[in-house]
Amino acid sequence: MLGQDQIDDLIGRDVYGSDGGKIGTAVDVYADDETGKPEWVTVRTGLFGTKQSFVPLADASMSGDQITVPYDKAFVKAAPTIDEDGHLSEDEERELYAYYNRSDYESTTTARPTDSGLADDRDDTTGQSRTGYAEGRRETAGRATDDAMTVSEEQLKVGTEQREAGRARLRKYVVTENVTQTVPVQREEVRVEREPITEANRDAAMSGSDISEDEHEVVLHEERPVAEKKTVPVERVRLDTETVTEEETVGEEVRKERVDIEGDVPRTDRL
Repeated sequence: MLGQDQIDDLIGRDVYGSDGGKIGTAVDVYADDETGKPEWVTVRTGLFGTKQSFVPLADASMSGDQITVPYDKAFVKAAPTIDEDGHLSEDEERELYAYYNRSDYESTTTARPTDSGLADDRDDTTGQSRTGYAEGRRETAGRATDDAMTVSEEQLKVGTEQREAGRARLRKYVVTENVTQTVPVQREEVRVEREPITEANRDAAMSGSDISEDEHEVVLHEERPVAEKKTVPVERVRLDTETVTEEETVGEEVRKERVDIEGDVPRTDRL
């Protein structure tokens, strides 16, 4: 259980869950009116820190620069949505106690703001106080050692997160096409050659019968086209990725505190 003296140290610290993951950043502390002990802390969550969730501090612990609560981020983000207007009504507090399964809620318990310079916020009709809060690192009016006012502002921090943008798949399939090639072919044709009888061929011409029947046969040859297919590798294909950098503009509203002087006195600003 955190004490009153630790309230100022809570604001702005990182809040971690039971699984060791970061939930968000502590923004406001809501304290019990009677005891002054911090009861709730609002934690800024979400991508740009725009959502605040209430988390009980009963079982919270603080070590170094971080606060640890016995819940994970998903559970805290799903807590009932309640406006961070500086006050918790009985119904709102009862709803939060029920969500976090806490049995230590008492309907007769009253609360006061943790800042001693704030007036007790009592309902005009019932006279019952509601829960007050300490916002930012607000200085306590009862401190005589410091007469300065702290001015704060929200600063926009934009980062990036990686997500899946699409998928590419390399697929191989078969197509059929006609291939035409021209190849020369040869064939043999028969022709009759005649030669006169000369001294050179007279003996061969006179070797047979004078008058007889005879025949001679010649085998003719020709070439014909033959097609043969075989598979050969031609190239290798793979998918690869490359990173390109583009610029995108992100806009968000931020709050800033300003100070002004009221009264019938001369005004002089010093930096």
